[in-house]
Amino acid sequence: MEIICPECESDNIKVIKERGRELTLKCRDCGYVWQVTLGKTVKIPIIVSKHERSFKQEAELPIDEEIAVGDIVELENDEVKITSIELEGNRRVRKAKIGEVKTLWGESLSYPKIIGVSIYLKGGITQSFKVQVNRDEEFMIGDIYKVGDFVFKLEKIKTENKMLKHGKATAEKIVRLMGRPTRGRPVKTLEIYRGHRD
Repeated sequence: MEIICPECESDNIKVIKERGRELTLKCRDCGYVWQVTLGKTVKIPIIVSKHERSFKQEAELPIDEEIAVGDIVELENDEVKITSIELEGNRRVRKAKIGEVKTLWGESLSYPKIIGVSIYLKGGITQSFKVQVNRDEEFMIGDIYKVGDFVFKLEKIKTENKMLKHGKATAEKIVRLMGRPTRGRPVKTLEIYRGHRD
C-alpha cells in the first residue's frame, strides 16, 4: 500500500503510531501529521510457481477489493502475477471479490521468463526448445536469433492473447517464438532452459 502526504504529495512517510487498523502518519518532508484507517484484510492461500516448482504461501489482501488474472500481488519476499483464481467448489474465474476467493495461483516475477521456441526445418520437422529470458526483454519479428546450434529468423510471436506476424512484444507476454533457419548474424543468443536450479 502506497501512502502519499495529502499536503505535499511526498511518499516519504513515517508511521508514528499504530493501533489496530488506525495509523498516525507523519510526512518526513513537510512535517504534516494525519490519521488513516486501513481496510479489513484477509489471508488468502496462494500457490506460487517458480518454473516447475510450486510453493504455498499466504497473501494478506483487502477483503472488499477485486482481484483479476494478471494482477500483481506483493508477498513478503516476492512479487507474483496472478494466473488463476479459485472459488469454493473448485470453480475457476478470471475476476472475483477477494472475500470470495478460496485460493490464488501465480507466477513468481523474481524468476526469468521461460518461453518456447519452435524452429520449422525442411521436411516438416520442428525443432523445439525452452529458453529463459529477462521478463522485460523485447523480441521483434524479422530479427535473427540463435538457440543451440540453430540460427533462425523470427516470423511469429505467440503471446498470451494473440499471434503476431509483425511488430514486437516483451517476454513477459510471450508464450512462444516461431521461425525458420536462416543465415545471418543473430542479434542475440538465447539461453536454453535446462530446469530449475537453486
